Parts: sequence; C-alpha cells; structure tokens
Amino acid sequence: MTEPTSLTLTAIRESYDTVAAAYAEQVPKPAELDPLSRGMLAAFAEQVRHAGLGPAADLGCGPGHVTAHLRESGVRAIGVDLSAGMVRQARRAHPDLAFAQSSMTALGLADDVLGGILAWYSTHHTPPALLPDVFAEFHRTLAPGGLLLWGCHVGDEHRRPVRGYGHPVSYEWYLLPVERIAELLERAGLVVTARLVQEPAGRLTRQHACLLARKA
Repeated sequence: MTEPTSLTLTAIRESYDTVAAAYAEQVPKPAELDPLSRGMLAAFAEQVRHAGLGPAADLGCGPGHVTAHLRESGVRAIGVDLSAGMVRQARRAHPDLAFAQSSMTALGLADDVLGGILAWYSTHHTPPALLPDVFAEFHRTLAPGGLLLWGCHVGDEHRRPVRGYGHPVSYEWYLLPVERIAELLERAGLVVTARLVQEPAGRLTRQHACLLARKA
C-alpha cells in the first residue's frame, strides 16, 4: 500500500509540474514584495552572510526568484524544489545557480552543512502531522548557529483547491496559527528569535507571518 506521505508528495510534485511555467510568470519577484517581507529577507541574508557558516538553501525554491535574490544579497545560495518542472524553470532563468530536486523531508544533505534555510511559502502543503519531520530535517542540516527564515500565510484553514495558476491541481493547503508553527520549530530545536505578523492589506489577502529562528 502506498504511504500517505508518498501520496501527498506525489500530489504536490505533479501539481507544481503542471503549473510551473504559469507560476514563474505570475508569482511576484522579491522586489515586488511588500516592504516588511523584503525587510525580513534582507535581515536573514545579512545574518547568514555575517555568520559565515555555509550556504543557504532556498527550500521550495520554485522558479528560483528568491534564490537569485539571496545571491544578489551576497549569500551563497542553492535552490531545492520537489517539482522537476520548477527546477527546470529555475535552471533556465538562473543558469549560474545550483538547483536540485528533493523533498524537504529528506534533503539528501549531510548534517550541519547549511548556514541558512529559507522556507518561503513552502510548507503550507505539508499536512500538520508531518511538519515535525520537516522541521527536524531543517535542524539536522543546519550548522550550529545556522539560521532559518520561515514565511507563509497563517490562520486556521484547510483547503482543497482544484485549480491553481490557471491549471488543475491536486495539492492541499494547511494554514496554521503562527503560535503553532513557532511551537513546532522550538520542539525541533530551533530557537525563534524574531517574529512578524502582517494583517491582510493590499496584495496580502490573508494574514502573513515570518519567523526567524536559530539552531542552538
């Protein structure tokens, strides 16, 4: 019997393979984000750069827009995505950067090798019961003192959309309260050092949060 985790990953991968080209065109570039989100990305890049512990991995990198932004901010950055279609988009747009296809539950990296992890709108398709495994993988691959910036919509919502970016999709959305995400990060050994919560306004249609955390 196929494990639920495999079914979940397959749905996410196939959906994003389908929408990859449209996603690359429609999703805002980092320069188009709101000022507070740009500020959190800048703070993350500065701290990773100054710590000098290793490269930063942009997990769920999609077409590589933010991966390239990190590199332009002086951070050694790599991109990782579950979708082969997204990785192809990223490599085409940014041939000078390294991108790999992998799951956040099993990154295929050695222990303690990353100076930073960016999880930017990349965990909301993960069933809440699996988030401890994802955050444990973040902790395993981060170097001691390494930094995590997590950013996503928050709330209390479970959605099963049938279309996204103009195409049929089969993934699900799980939005959790920011306090719950912070608790799960702490349980994984990642100490939350800053948090930002933004109320819906302008292009933000839902409450959005950023959490900055450090591996002890």
